Amino acid sequence: MKIAIFGNPSADKTCGYEQQLFSLLRSFGDEISVENRYIRFLTDEMGWDIPCDNIISSDDFQADAVISVGGDGTFLRTASRVGNKGIPMVGINTGRLGFLADITTDRITDAVTRIHNGDFTLEERNLLQINMDGLPDGHTPYALNDIAILKHDISSMIQVETSVGGTHMITYQADGLVVATPTGSTAYSLSVGGPIIAPGTNVICLTPVAPHSLTMRPLVLPADETIRLDVSSRSHSFLVSIDGNSFSCPEHTAIEISRAPFKISVIKPAKGDFFATLREKMLWGTDSRK
Repeated sequence: MKIAIFGNPSADKTCGYEQQLFSLLRSFGDEISVENRYIRFLTDEMGWDIPCDNIISSDDFQADAVISVGGDGTFLRTASRVGNKGIPMVGINTGRLGFLADITTDRITDAVTRIHNGDFTLEERNLLQINMDGLPDGHTPYALNDIAILKHDISSMIQVETSVGGTHMITYQADGLVVATPTGSTAYSLSVGGPIIAPGTNVICLTPVAPHSLTMRPLVLPADETIRLDVSSRSHSFLVSIDGNSFSCPEHTAIEISRAPFKISVIKPAKGDFFATLREKMLWGTDSRK
């Protein structure tokens, strides 16, 4: 197999199992391609002898599977590099939560062996796409988790005039608005009161951040709707955050958010149990009285 590997080039994110992963892939006879920053970190800073056939220095790469080594943030960054290539991804967790990158280090051998034996399932995940003028260089228009419209730290709340399918819906007065996929429903959206949405559900969720009125509640829409936003602010600017990567925009910048024309395939080497993950990773349903 042709395997592309992306990782977090940070010493505090290494787990000590990276060499085991590379040795295992080599034992299967795989062709190994590694992101340039990650291979330099492993060889130059960590001093490890890492087998590598190709170095990935741009988004122009191909593989049979992509492995992300790090936390959920690394998984999101890797997903943006994969884009519309249709290459299935799997995440090995060396971070903390590991909701997207859910292969723990003690399962590396089992997971990689299952992938080579074809013993896995694929979960298709929707992405969001933002259309706007002035998208800065280096920022992808696609989000696996969410696209958030936010006030600047020291500014007053913003007004987000929101239309759905060409029809005016509401003007949010809030610190911001999070537009999330089902994958992103357990991320920023959840932290500001949004609902948990099971993967594979074909919807988009709009969750206001610190709304001025209690009547402004989260709203779930069909995934094929197009959302148009017009933002007003006393500071005459606001922030756009695409999977956590933010930049500033002048007010009244026309923004359109819709489902991306492609999906990300996530490899699940074992039968996935979304609710077990919620219980284990987020202590969902835990009764503190016990």
